[in-house]
Amino acid sequence: MPAGGKAEMVNKNRMNRVAAAMAAAALVSVAVPAATAQAATAPRIDLKVLVVDDGGSSVEAITTELRDTGVPFTRVALGTANRPVIDAAYLADTVDGRPRAKYQGVVLPNENPFGEGSAEMVALTAYETAYGIRQVDAYTWAHPGVGLEYTDNGGFSGQLDGTRAAVTAAGTAGPFGYLGGQVAFEDNSPLVPESFGFMGKPRAGYTSYLDAPVGSGRASLVGEYAHDGRSELVVTFGYNQYQQQFRLLARGIVDWLTQGVHLGQSRNYFAVHVDDVFAPDARWSKELNCTPGDYACPGGEGKESTIRMTAADARYLAQWQQTKGFKLDLLFNAGAGEEWKTQNGGTDALTAQLVADRAGYRWMNHTYTHPFLGCVQNTDTVPWTCTRNAQGAVNWMSRAEISAQIRDNNNWAAAKGITTDRSELVTGEHSGLKTAPQQPQDNPNLAGALADNGVKWAGSDNSREPAQRAVGAALTVPRHPMNVYYNTGTNAEMADEYNWIYAARAAGGSGLCEDNPATSTCLPAALDVNTGYLQYIAPQEARTALRHVLANDPRPHYVHQSNLAEDRTLYPVLDQVLDTYRALYAPSAPLVNQSMKGTGVELSRRTAWDKALADGKVTAYRIGTAVTVKAPSGTVAPVTAPNGTRKQLLLGTADFGTAYAGTRSTWTAPEPLQSAVTLRLPG
Repeated sequence: MPAGGKAEMVNKNRMNRVAAAMAAAALVSVAVPAATAQAATAPRIDLKVLVVDDGGSSVEAITTELRDTGVPFTRVALGTANRPVIDAAYLADTVDGRPRAKYQGVVLPNENPFGEGSAEMVALTAYETAYGIRQVDAYTWAHPGVGLEYTDNGGFSGQLDGTRAAVTAAGTAGPFGYLGGQVAFEDNSPLVPESFGFMGKPRAGYTSYLDAPVGSGRASLVGEYAHDGRSELVVTFGYNQYQQQFRLLARGIVDWLTQGVHLGQSRNYFAVHVDDVFAPDARWSKELNCTPGDYACPGGEGKESTIRMTAADARYLAQWQQTKGFKLDLLFNAGAGEEWKTQNGGTDALTAQLVADRAGYRWMNHTYTHPFLGCVQNTDTVPWTCTRNAQGAVNWMSRAEISAQIRDNNNWAAAKGITTDRSELVTGEHSGLKTAPQQPQDNPNLAGALADNGVKWAGSDNSREPAQRAVGAALTVPRHPMNVYYNTGTNAEMADEYNWIYAARAAGGSGLCEDNPATSTCLPAALDVNTGYLQYIAPQEARTALRHVLANDPRPHYVHQSNLAEDRTLYPVLDQVLDTYRALYAPSAPLVNQSMKGTGVELSRRTAWDKALADGKVTAYRIGTAVTVKAPSGTVAPVTAPNGTRKQLLLGTADFGTAYAGTRSTWTAPEPLQSAVTLRLPG
């Protein structure tokens, strides 16, 4: 049959189902609205998801995935007063004579959260059948009502911590083809149950996508149940938005639900900034439990010691990058390096080696000598305070001084043949930006100095300011701090400082964790300083970083050059992140290791997109194989579509988006003289 004839037949079959479902629904007075004059017209399917929320963690996890990837959704909270009734009129209507399905997919807490015989469930069933809409059962139990045998017939129910599940052949060919095959359930503590669920044997109509061993066989944890003209994705284990097993499956759940066509896009990002390159970092004192040279280290006078990479460390870094296929960002302080060189006989093998290998890194301006760019500090008090002039006004570092720190570092790099993007800057300690509570506002001279040097992207600390914001004409780029401390060069120093921060007083710690239970958790016992870093701290930091990677979070992580020196404490963390990721994912979903500017652009686009959605100014729908997206002028839209999708140009078409994880996606805007983005899906 010709391709056009096949598409016409598909549309006729779809409309036959629409008509049949309308008739069936009419018998229970919940008929889907008819389009009598356009009975043979392909329906319009709006690109929005309906989420019915019971307040459970599983629905919350899926909702978070939708929100964080830019997929619009409407949430109906069960059990709340005045919530809308889900009936035929709520789900569908007619627009310009064409039947319209208002939602392209439905997320339910389970297969029927409304109760047996509910008119709302009848309406949803009729709607899904009529328009070919898919349904996700966020968490249910194994039973014939979802296409599974009861667990006592070759299945299992109970704790799933540490379960080694696997994507089936159908899952690989279907929604989870971006995975490498294994899905390990987290087991972070033997003392705390973390996962519970059911595994059941498939019955007729059920296709398993994820299963695990049970006895001498296997049973399903996730699968598709096709019945009565409908399709449900059945998930039979509980989860939350942070657990790795969910994060691995989240992309596939959304792609299955939307049949691979939806607003929003997702990537797995990982970038690591190494601050203070060329500058020595102060060293932690195990005897004083503070850092000599720091104003808040009483008794540290004369006991200062520093940590700095050597040429051998630089050679190791270059070789490691080549072996791992991963590039670090080197944030450099050239003036601090020149000072070190002057104080050490006029030679600097580290700088010579890094400059020789300069093409192997991304370089970023971290100011010339790493001064504090905010207020002039009074360090005679703990904590420090801002000094004031005779009139009571805060003394600030001047615009000229800040500008010189940016300019001189750039000029030094240019003279050495180092390529930098002058629109990027991370100030030392993120100084110049507001620092609560001592400096609750930005240095008023900072924005002007950034403008003087063409800086558009300024790094900030995500632990203090997780949202992007403006600093004059520039925008911040929040960075995740890694718990690999700047003032430690050895594994033992890391474990010792970690104990001081996270051990109770009775265990020899500072007790800070006891004093701040809302933000910190005490260790059950102090770590062994000889083994604690590699056995406890590094794996924990790797899990935290990987959690960011799997959550579509483009924010970079940052560490310090001291972590590449002496015991080279950073590498065990990075090795675990990279090796684990590459074991979990197929080559179709590589890590995205982008520049800080790239992240800044991504975050600013997300902000504009979220506002457009919140303001109700986005219209997107699918009619047959045509997708139309309209957004406010100047707003680019994130769109995901199947391979083979083409974008309509003024003359002809072009391949849409870039390939990632088995689909194609990008930020897109209408072509010149066009009012909307128009895509042509593969037939």
